[in-house]
Amino acid sequence: MWQALIRVRRGMAGALRSRPGVVASVAAAVFALDLFLPPLLLSVVRKPADYFTFNAWLPSLPAYLLRDNVSIQQKLEFIPNLALFWFSADSPFGGVDWGFAVTVADLFRVLLLSLLFGLYFALVFHNRDLTPAGGARASFGRSGGVSGALASVLGVSTGGCTVVGCGAPMLPVVGLAFVGLSSGTLVVLAELSRVSTLVVFAAVAAGVAYLAWRAGGAATSLQ
Repeated sequence: MWQALIRVRRGMAGALRSRPGVVASVAAAVFALDLFLPPLLLSVVRKPADYFTFNAWLPSLPAYLLRDNVSIQQKLEFIPNLALFWFSADSPFGGVDWGFAVTVADLFRVLLLSLLFGLYFALVFHNRDLTPAGGARASFGRSGGVSGALASVLGVSTGGCTVVGCGAPMLPVVGLAFVGLSSGTLVVLAELSRVSTLVVFAAVAAGVAYLAWRAGGAATSLQ
């Protein structure tokens, strides 16, 4: 078990050294897509966004964390759900037509998923560099690229997002355009979002572990 972990770590380190640009560019692209695709989709399908702001309470966060009269449990329950910024569009009938907020938990989820995808694609290219030229190398590159692309689409399509005034706290990105659905349907979509997000994380993490294990073994054999 320990040897396998060392091999995986060796593979990850090799990919980071050989393809740092791939890690950075893919992670940045996934990060931007996950954060800005929902309000863009809503702006096109429903009504253009006309308001954006950061949470004005954020400067008070350090003082809140240092308060002695608030328990650690309360802080741990509050911080993940703290909205950092949001987009919205006013309704012609008054109120908000739609809103999209990013919480602390959302930001960490998107950041982690972005880094996983960046590492995944870096490992795909790193493995191709370590694999001898020929059919096996070409086949590996195609299969890795296709599986990564499919996982990326699934992740963007089902990532949980906070939506204002939709009748459900969490919705998949694709479901954001259909906030006029019944509350029961929205609850089903919300639950599907949570489950699918966990599946995506597990699938990408497993892919990273396998590719790193393979790269670590190939690097050892070349030494």
